Amino acid sequence: MVTSVPDGFAVFDDAAQLAIDYITAMTDGQISFNKMPAGSLVGAFEVFDAVSSGQADVYHSAEYYFLNQHPAFAFFTAVPFGMTAQEMANWYYRRGGQELHDNLSSLFNLKPLMCGQTAMQPGGWFNKEINSADDLQGLRFRMPGQGGQVLGRLGASVQNIPGGEIYQALASGQIDGAEWIGPYADERMGFQEVTKTYYAAGFHEPGSTLSMVFNLEIWESLTPQQQTICKVACEAAHAQNTALSLAENGAALARLQAGGVQVRQFPNDVWDAFGRASLEVREESMGDPIYAEIANSVAASMKESSDWYEIADGEFMRQRNRVNAG
Repeated sequence: MVTSVPDGFAVFDDAAQLAIDYITAMTDGQISFNKMPAGSLVGAFEVFDAVSSGQADVYHSAEYYFLNQHPAFAFFTAVPFGMTAQEMANWYYRRGGQELHDNLSSLFNLKPLMCGQTAMQPGGWFNKEINSADDLQGLRFRMPGQGGQVLGRLGASVQNIPGGEIYQALASGQIDGAEWIGPYADERMGFQEVTKTYYAAGFHEPGSTLSMVFNLEIWESLTPQQQTICKVACEAAHAQNTALSLAENGAALARLQAGGVQVRQFPNDVWDAFGRASLEVREESMGDPIYAEIANSVAASMKESSDWYEIADGEFMRQRNRVNAG
């Protein structure tokens, strides 16, 4: 197994390690893994090609690193103003997302499984405040996926730097800012040692999914029982990883603030700019039939979820806030 991060990276590598531990235990060692972190066999962004070609058997990564293979891979991690963690699970498990992921990946000799979820990702770390959309002009910022494409449209100089290299890039001044995962993982990375300005709400990844992806021939060589074990293990790791992110981020943010980190929110004109550019980026690949099918499926599932949440949860949330305020 090749991965896109170094060993021990909070949240990201936690999902990979938990899944392979589950698979190894449930198969009584019939399936075991040699987990090779970014750079040990191939680079962080080379894991797709390594597994597609058979150089490695499995990768664990974020699918939006591979937009050069097909732009629709963005939907299987996150897109700007897209699905939350729960909406992603709804779509993937109940509204055809897994099948669409399978169909797209099979074109590259791959079999994917959803395996990890960072939940809502903050706007990131900046070496200056962002007071208007003009402040994005020329900003050297680390952000992959469609979010990075959006920043590029708004005048930023976008850098797609692997996770293991972000700290040094920030510390050296190679970049002016970066997003990673969230307070818990970011604290472990030490970004607070380099900059004290942290934008809490982000537009780019409302719920970011990680994936374990098998070489298709390797997958088909497994017995039906072994395949089921792999699926169940990834689902369990995914649930645990979502809980890890959501449970630990609040306490980590409090620690960061106690250490002097200033939490900021983007002003409305910046949000408006993010929205306009996100729509443009989303639409520019709609001429591709695979992309369009997946985009439309995501949109339909999001609408269905939001319609229900508004009916079921909206009044409860209003009443809870009222009671707690009282």
